Amino acid sequence: MKISTKWLRRYIETSLDPFEISEILTESGLEVESIETVETIKGGLKGVVIGQVVACQKLPDSDHLYLTQVNIGKEIPLSVVCGAPNVAEGQKVLLATVGTTLYFKNEPLFIKKAKIRGAISEGMICAEDELGLGTSHDGIMILPPDAPIGMPAAQYFHLDEDVVFEIGLTPNRTDATSHIGVARDLHASILARRPDVHSRFQKPSVAQFKTDNYDYEIDIEISDPHACIRYSGITLSNVHVGESPSWLKELLQSVGIRPINNVVDITNFVLMEMGQPLHAFDADKIKGKKVIVKTLPEGTSFTTLDGIERKLDSSDLMICNVKEGMCIAGVFGGLDSGISPSTRNVFIESACFNPSFIRKTSRRHQLFTDASFRYERGSDPDITIYALKRAAILLQEITDAKVSSEIKDVYPSPIRPVEINLRYSQVDRLVGQHIAKEQIRFILQNLEYQILQELPQALRVSVPTCRIDVTREADVIEDVLRIYGYNNVSFREEIHTSLSYFSYPNDEQIKWEIAGMLVGNGFYEVKNNSLSFSQHYSLWSDERQATL
Repeated sequence: MKISTKWLRRYIETSLDPFEISEILTESGLEVESIETVETIKGGLKGVVIGQVVACQKLPDSDHLYLTQVNIGKEIPLSVVCGAPNVAEGQKVLLATVGTTLYFKNEPLFIKKAKIRGAISEGMICAEDELGLGTSHDGIMILPPDAPIGMPAAQYFHLDEDVVFEIGLTPNRTDATSHIGVARDLHASILARRPDVHSRFQKPSVAQFKTDNYDYEIDIEISDPHACIRYSGITLSNVHVGESPSWLKELLQSVGIRPINNVVDITNFVLMEMGQPLHAFDADKIKGKKVIVKTLPEGTSFTTLDGIERKLDSSDLMICNVKEGMCIAGVFGGLDSGISPSTRNVFIESACFNPSFIRKTSRRHQLFTDASFRYERGSDPDITIYALKRAAILLQEITDAKVSSEIKDVYPSPIRPVEINLRYSQVDRLVGQHIAKEQIRFILQNLEYQILQELPQALRVSVPTCRIDVTREADVIEDVLRIYGYNNVSFREEIHTSLSYFSYPNDEQIKWEIAGMLVGNGFYEVKNNSLSFSQHYSLWSDERQATL
């Protein structure tokens, strides 16, 4: 799983550099398998500088080429041949100097000194699509008159580099399938192991969430509460579907997600932010204004977003309207109910499904998505409404949407947090050394455990619902130990071991060596029946017994 440090710092304040962060994460159980530097624009515009065209004239024997002189802040202007129709003297332009590598349409373009129609060209004046700053190729990119000559383009456009971790996540750590989950562990680890380093962890607030009107209500029904534990939804109207802002696209691209449109991108942003999958439906395509969570008959045809028609199994959980299926629950959306440029009303789903249903459906149809990755490991049932509010606020800010319904929440059998008694003596026994009571309590609170009761020899704690893997006292102790630091557990001076005695030579080994040698020399090995009670043969005839 990819984690962006730039994204991570939205939730945790710390002065640690990415390599120090990676070490702490690895020591706390979130193993960083690789570290990659990601650039907003491939190549980072290295070698591209701002210049001014100080002279421009037609190149002899050419009807479209110009010979220009470009000042980039050095003593002598550079001679550059340019074929753009809009080049003119006095312009501020972006010049790729000799030795620069651009990535035009993802293909490397190496800039070298060349002779064109007898004129020396010492670089290339660039269009926006050649730099990766846009899609236009109508002419060169012209900057405002106040653009400083000689300034690197990366500095002018405030291009940032991001460091991305590839974390080898174990199947039980569904709580860490998000940037907030990783930030929580990082914060707790820093406070426990690096008290000299400042660290502040904060989740995004949803206090500003509000309902604008009640003009578009959609009802929810769960037909199979065993398969769907909780289902929450909200409707938004006046949505303007379009391109996402650059900050949102950059964050998604840094973790390998392709931006699609602002609505879908927001659902993916919330998924990577807090680990809760969301799905957006075109509300006008929800027939009967009702969402029903149920299974459909064996062999029912359903066309998914990739345009493939699939035959459903009778155990595939589906999100349906009153007439048909719209989405394979927790796995993949349907072709006919998704968001399109013409969508104006949106229904957002936030749910908690039974992991076994999602896992079986995902493998049956060979559909492995970011949503199924989390649902099949178990999602937090208490985060559905928080995620909906977060998505709704972003949709209001980015798409000018109006919240047009209250949050509909169907939760047939609420899941109570697990309560566990943690004995200090058991912590010391399993860890192998003493950890102070105050330190244990401090670590658990930073991991968002709730202390229900403090006793002289034990704590009674409530496990956060995001930690579906913590069900026993030993699990809580493991959490304490990984944050305390495995490397902080000292080695004892004595070694305890048990010795086993075997006679030499080994009789059994000698027997098999001899048997192997004899068989290899042409002898036949006979294995007789094992001894049995004589009563087993009492019913046999005298002749048969004599033969035996």
